[in-house]
Amino acid sequence: MEEFEDDDLTWHKVPAKIDESRNYVKALHVAGKKLCLISEGGVLSVTSSRCPHAGADLTHGWCEEGKLICPFHRHRFDIETGKGDEKQHNFIRVYPLKKENGEFFVGIKRSLWDKIFG
Repeated sequence: MEEFEDDDLTWHKVPAKIDESRNYVKALHVAGKKLCLISEGGVLSVTSSRCPHAGADLTHGWCEEGKLICPFHRHRFDIETGKGDEKQHNFIRVYPLKKENGEFFVGIKRSLWDKIFG
C-alpha cells in the first residue's frame, strides 16, 4: 500500500526508513513535496520545510524543547502546532504522521481539484 485516502487527506507511504531511536531534523520527500522530518525525544513530527520569514530551508535547522529552529534567523516553531513564537506572527504547516504495520504514512490534504475529479 503506497497511499490511501480518508476524508480530506491522502496518506502517502514514507519512502525512507525512519530511525525512532535518536534526535534529528532531516529532509523527507513525499508526494512531490520536500518536508521536514523531526525526531525529538522519541516523538516524530513532519512539517513544511520552508521558513515563512525568509524562505530558509528548515531541514538544516535543529530542534530544542519541542521547537524547530530556523538555521538563518533563529525563528522558532512549535512542532505540534506549527505556531511561531509570539513575536514572530507566523507559522509552518504540520502534517499528520501515522504508523501502520511497521510503515509510516504522511497525511497530505487533498486539493479541491482532487476531491472533485479524483
